[in-house]
Amino acid sequence: MASAAQEMAERALRVAISRGDMPPGYRLVEAELVTLTGVSRSAVRQAIDVLAAEGLVERIPNKGARVRIVSAEEAIEITECRLPLEGLLARKAAERITDAEVDRLRAHLHTMTAAVDSGDVQKYSQLIQQLYGMVAEAARHPIAADMVGRLQAQLVRHQFRLSLRPGRPRVSLGGLTALVDAISARDPERAEAAVAAHLGSVIAALSEPHPSGGAA
Repeated sequence: MASAAQEMAERALRVAISRGDMPPGYRLVEAELVTLTGVSRSAVRQAIDVLAAEGLVERIPNKGARVRIVSAEEAIEITECRLPLEGLLARKAAERITDAEVDRLRAHLHTMTAAVDSGDVQKYSQLIQQLYGMVAEAARHPIAADMVGRLQAQLVRHQFRLSLRPGRPRVSLGGLTALVDAISARDPERAEAAVAAHLGSVIAALSEPHPSGGAA
């Protein structure tokens, strides 16, 4: 069982990686991470081992650990794996969501719309991750949610880079609006179809060559 210190280190690393503070290729120096997290070196080492097992970081022989670099091809394959799991979560959310959760979901969508309207792509990228989390919470299916979370963590950098493409946030927002509408209407089939359409557009966008290479 993981110690509280190890879990604290894991959370700190996940947040730093998801926000881009530790970009792909970033070297994870244990001494620096001890200072950052405030936990012991052994707890940091154990946290790195957990993230390595999930594919979020990688250990390089004789060079230590670094944040794993995920190619565009891998990002597409990971998204393809996410698709049926996200569909399951959307379906379950539509079946199980409460009125209070519907209100929170719609309020969150309003915040996402404001971020797109203002051109704040970094905030929008973060809000997308939060939206997926809210859907997973409403689904009450922890196994699928955990599997999606592990896959999603590897895609953060690609998602943010997609959001930098002209017009992409508006397309993304349209797909996620359809998802929220379907879940709010408690329509499982439409919710699952909305996820399929949205992630299908993400895969298509990842497949396109782009000079800058950001949010899904």
